[in-house]
Amino acid sequence: MKQVTMMSQPQQDSPSVGESWREPKVVLFDMDGVLYDSMPNHGVAWQRAMKEFGIHFTLEDSYATEGARGVDTIRKYAKAQLDKELSEDEAQRIYDVKAHYFHEMHEAKVFDGVIDLMRKIKKSGLKIGIVTGSAQLPLIERVTRDFGEFVSKDQITTAYDVKRGKPNPDPYLMGLQKAGNYSPSEGIVVENAPLGVHAGVAAGCYTVAINSGPLADSVLLKEGANILFPTIRKFTDSWECVLEHLTKR
Repeated sequence: MKQVTMMSQPQQDSPSVGESWREPKVVLFDMDGVLYDSMPNHGVAWQRAMKEFGIHFTLEDSYATEGARGVDTIRKYAKAQLDKELSEDEAQRIYDVKAHYFHEMHEAKVFDGVIDLMRKIKKSGLKIGIVTGSAQLPLIERVTRDFGEFVSKDQITTAYDVKRGKPNPDPYLMGLQKAGNYSPSEGIVVENAPLGVHAGVAAGCYTVAINSGPLADSVLLKEGANILFPTIRKFTDSWECVLEHLTKR
């Protein structure tokens, strides 16, 4: 059973060791598994598409690789299982099949607590950005529709904005830049996936893990998450405490 919250100090070899966070200025949200309960749909779509091209891919794989650029995931698995070095264009064709299957399914709901949390963040005077490894334009358009009250289109970072996806820090560094040229020490990252947590920590941001999937808490904590919640609602209810903790450092 997941605990309500868990605190974790960064690992000794973490890129963020030794840094001090300033008063936060911006919160950067991952999309799938944080804003939307969309990972089950992604898992099914990934399995169907990969199977068509002779690649074995499990539901657990979809969670473990979430946050990386889709073409990077495809190239990695094609190399490991088929011993094929796919070009980016070849991987994109497989990703397009995956995207087709995903959009055939019902629209994923916004997680309970997300809108309330964004309202609290806005009231606290912080800005909001969204950082996703997705390259699916309909999803990105939905984000602007659902969260336009809090974030503009130019504050959304996608796979189109970086050459290196998560677990590299590039997406969150770009997110900080697009949200208003903030430093990593002024950023809070909200993530649900190991690769995303690693990226947030590597970027030097205070990183909140939301364990909305089937992975053990330890999988997220060992990537350096500073605090973990089992749901976004629990984080929403604890927002004031987290903010107070950071501003008193």
